[in-house]
Amino acid sequence: MEPFVFKKTASLDSPSLNPPAAGSPGLFEIEPWKSYEADIGLKVGYTSRLGGVGKAPYSSLNCAFHVGDDPQDVIENRTRIAKEIGMKPESWTCGEQVHKNEVAIVTERDQGRGFLDRESAFQETDGLLTNVRGILLTSFYADCVPLYFFDPKKEVVGLAHAGWKGTVAGIAERMITRMEEYYGCQRQDIRTAIGPSIGSCCYEVDDYVMNKVKVWYEVSEGNDKHNSLTYAACHKPVSDGKSMLDLKEVNRHIMIKAGILPEHIEITSWCTSCHPELFFSYRKENGITGRMASWIGLEER
Repeated sequence: MEPFVFKKTASLDSPSLNPPAAGSPGLFEIEPWKSYEADIGLKVGYTSRLGGVGKAPYSSLNCAFHVGDDPQDVIENRTRIAKEIGMKPESWTCGEQVHKNEVAIVTERDQGRGFLDRESAFQETDGLLTNVRGILLTSFYADCVPLYFFDPKKEVVGLAHAGWKGTVAGIAERMITRMEEYYGCQRQDIRTAIGPSIGSCCYEVDDYVMNKVKVWYEVSEGNDKHNSLTYAACHKPVSDGKSMLDLKEVNRHIMIKAGILPEHIEITSWCTSCHPELFFSYRKENGITGRMASWIGLEER
């Protein structure tokens, strides 16, 4: 079953879509985690490109300042999303992503960093973690992989932005380690999810990238001769020096190697490049496009 469900979709098996109501952003929910909203107030999901105010080429629900969109349109889109999911707009908190593995611990005084401008966001930060209620962690994408982290026992939530550089830098494992170190989380309790991103069907990379991925697998397998995670599972060579890379699968492998139970990992089948009617795609749109947002937080009680 596909865990990321578009709230306005006529059916999961149909490409026909019901557009969002006027002024209402089109959003994805993580279906297997919906019960946590009633239990502990979990707010989690992913945006589409529908239901915003942005104009071409950022039409319409662009969530990021750095692409060149009108900043007031970005703020309006962020405000719509926060209100739609039942959080205060000023709870929106984010980092300036740089494709590395830096993880920030978000405290109460950090609420709202990056909501109104880029300068106030966590700088050079691709991962965010918090146990503070009323903070909405957010990050931005147009093909890279959104990673979600959630411990229902310790009530800790986190997000990580994983392009190929952040993936091979181990940002997924670093998030898990920080959850353990800062909040006392047990790895067997942590739930994770891997959201919409460019799929192996569309993500062609060269040998330079594949060699970086291969190094991670060689190091990982070298530490454990019984490790069943194989380099071959994440890519398919298509021509001399070119391969189709499955970044979602690489991140799933990293999570399992870091101690996450396979049954606690939700992984999407959505490809951002295959569905331009739903998603912004950096590759599909030649680098001139908007950004979706992932979000996770715990509502105030």
